[in-house]
Amino acid sequence: MSINWFPGHMAKTRRQIKENLKLVDAVIEIRDARIVKSSANPDIEDICQNKPRIILLNKSDLSEEKVTKQWVKELSNEHTKVLSVNCLKGLGLKNIKPALDEMLKEKHDNLRSKGVVNIVTRVMVVGIPNVGKSTFINKLAKNNIAKTGDKPGVTRNKQWIKTKIGIELMDTPGVLWPKFEDETVGLDLAFTGAIKDEIMDIEDLALKLIETLQINYPERLKERYKLPELSESALENMDNIGKKRGAVIARGNIDYNRVAVMLLDEFRGGKLGNISLEKPEK
Repeated sequence: MSINWFPGHMAKTRRQIKENLKLVDAVIEIRDARIVKSSANPDIEDICQNKPRIILLNKSDLSEEKVTKQWVKELSNEHTKVLSVNCLKGLGLKNIKPALDEMLKEKHDNLRSKGVVNIVTRVMVVGIPNVGKSTFINKLAKNNIAKTGDKPGVTRNKQWIKTKIGIELMDTPGVLWPKFEDETVGLDLAFTGAIKDEIMDIEDLALKLIETLQINYPERLKERYKLPELSESALENMDNIGKKRGAVIARGNIDYNRVAVMLLDEFRGGKLGNISLEKPEK
């Protein structure tokens, strides 16, 4: 299943990030806690280099807590702090200001020695589409300045947003890289909604998700869809899910589109339980 999506505005965003990096003190990169590696744009790593960075593992309420803790330990280093958060509920966001202050202590001490009293920290917010950047900004700013949506590609232009805690945020559109060398990365992004469903074969995508879940989380599938047993065939499991949910059309055929939409919606909404599609040891 080939996945390749790189709209023109994303190439423009990559240029913007490079050009505007000198305007900020630090970078906040938002990733999906369920697919920590797949939701990391390698371009961001290269572009930001040694700029102080905070990685927010968003939607951590949908991932396995023990796996997310492993990722926090794995990704933390001298220049990078990693926080587990839920941007929608605001969980974990109170730790951002102290983390920034600690990382920028030398710079802030230098400014205070020159008589600067009200220090404003300017931060660039980056991440792939639909990972929660606008939701994070709105929560931190306590308003709805940044546009939000449950579809990728909502934010298109650079925006500056002020907060009441001495942080100014530069919002940027979500940016993916031009080509996914690993098909698994593309699938993980598609499973979680980072890639538009409209450009996907949604029935094939749902079948791939069943293949993944029946290997890694078989009990979740059985429990959610009341299946006594799972078949080795993902298609047969999809048929049985369709029958259990009444997605049957003329002559007993399965309405695969209906099953696909339902399955993806329920997975993305956490109704199959806490799932981490990637673990550090992999």
